[in-house]
Amino acid sequence: MIKLPETIKMVITDFDGIITDNCVYVDSKGDMTRKLNFKDVMAFSLLRKNGFMMGIISGETNSAIELIANKFQLEEVHQGIRNKLAVIKSIIEKYGLKEDEYVYIGDDVNDYESLCYSKYAVTVPDAVDKIKLIEGIQITQRHGGAGAFREVADALIK
Repeated sequence: MIKLPETIKMVITDFDGIITDNCVYVDSKGDMTRKLNFKDVMAFSLLRKNGFMMGIISGETNSAIELIANKFQLEEVHQGIRNKLAVIKSIIEKYGLKEDEYVYIGDDVNDYESLCYSKYAVTVPDAVDKIKLIEGIQITQRHGGAGAFREVADALIK
């Protein structure tokens, strides 16, 4: 079970592999789409209703991120990012967050530095081994795209 302090004000997450099942679906025209789980979508709604700030930092660019960002008025949305740690540091500075006021969720090697930097770091069971071996990282019971993000939200909303 994920344990996070009441001091958390902002949830910052990767997208693919956390909000999605880490799969890309390609149609006959070559367009890529992603599947979203309504438990995870509801997590954005619950976090918003409970006053949490939210951000997405993704190495990719896709319309699913825009959909979530617009629907739930996310404070921070960064797509096509190679250096996620630099973005996290800028977000922390922008909002004046202390180390115990945000949580970062990621699952792959491009999240490694950000997860190591964050006092509260969460990943999913199907994350790459390098991520799961980070000291102090918490691992959700649910997989990415199957309620993992909701699990984090539920840990914050008591």
